[in-house]
Amino acid sequence: MTIYQEITGNQVLMSGVIGWVTAQVLKTIIDIALNKSFNPERLTGSGGMPSSHSSTVCALTTASAFCYGFGSFEFAISFLFAMVVMYDAIGVRQETGKQAKVLNHLLFENPLKLDTVVLQERLKEYVGHTPLQVFAGAVLGIGIAVFMNGFY
Repeated sequence: MTIYQEITGNQVLMSGVIGWVTAQVLKTIIDIALNKSFNPERLTGSGGMPSSHSSTVCALTTASAFCYGFGSFEFAISFLFAMVVMYDAIGVRQETGKQAKVLNHLLFENPLKLDTVVLQERLKEYVGHTPLQVFAGAVLGIGIAVFMNGFY
């Protein structure tokens, strides 16, 4: 068996990867619809609807449950990993985005003299998620893993 066959035959891995890709594509489409322009950063960037982090880890966790059972250590590890990722997306990363927005305003709207520190680009403001974005990503990931289970 080749490495390619092993990778594509790994239901847990492929569910997670397809969860991430699907969420990123949906996020880009939603951004185009809302802003009437294509922003290539949306294809790989964080933040936005749905959460690709949540989609990825929920697809991974659901596929682990299908492959190894709810009592397995694979499921336990992926479940706890998913909880940490989603908590972080709503909490720490969302706060980071709020702080970036304030700093961008202070530094670019009202320029300050900061000794030798010069910012060359704006800080990323879309790094976290709202609870709805995380929930939508989670539902998407679970749905993808259920769908993928039919192929394996």
